[in-house]
Amino acid sequence: MSHDAFLPAPPRRTRGVLLLGLTAFGVAGALFAVRRPLMMAAPMCMAGRWHGCFDTFNGVVLMTLVALPLAALAVWARARCRRAAGGTSAWRLSLAEVGMVHGTVPFLWMTMMPGAGAGAVPARVSLVPLRDLITMGSLGIAGNLLVLAALGFFAPMRFAALASAPRILALGAGCSVLVETAQYLLRLDRVSSVDDVLVNAAGAVLAALASRRWWLTRAEAPVGRPRPTATATPTSAG
Repeated sequence: MSHDAFLPAPPRRTRGVLLLGLTAFGVAGALFAVRRPLMMAAPMCMAGRWHGCFDTFNGVVLMTLVALPLAALAVWARARCRRAAGGTSAWRLSLAEVGMVHGTVPFLWMTMMPGAGAGAVPARVSLVPLRDLITMGSLGIAGNLLVLAALGFFAPMRFAALASAPRILALGAGCSVLVETAQYLLRLDRVSSVDDVLVNAAGAVLAALASRRWWLTRAEAPVGRPRPTATATPTSAG
């Protein structure tokens, strides 16, 4: 057998190591950039106080990072149970399940935080597209893009029925509409805007496209069983 068939493996492994290194470098850089705001919320969070920790953006981000080892342990436990039951793609499915929850709940928590006039000021709604997008600013747009990014990234990996960009767009828009409706009904001193729905749904689609290589093959796999390979039968000599 020729050894040329094994040549693509080292470059593929090198790309994986390079991607992992760049990801770790990016995460480390982001943590270094936000280290001061996180350390401001650390005393309140370590003391177990609600005020100053779970009702602030910095506190929620800090506790999300602290919970990363627990999320990794949950992925390992789910994958082990799946492998023991004889399931396939145990690690990918387990990572998708935990990633959807761990990456989405903190952003939804921050989105549902009440403002200073919660319960006192009337509910506000903006139904004119692109009107509030101008006043969001780059930071606001980036934050809205991340609200449902984890859902868009992992949902098509976990559920084959969602493995398409239009379906993720519909899922992101539907979830965002529910969030904006809850903000309006609870009078959280936030503007329920159609622009938030558009940006949140766009973030989900962009994240889904980023993970496309992991769910596209599964979505395009044939449903039926593979046909048996025909074997040649020897013919008798005449």
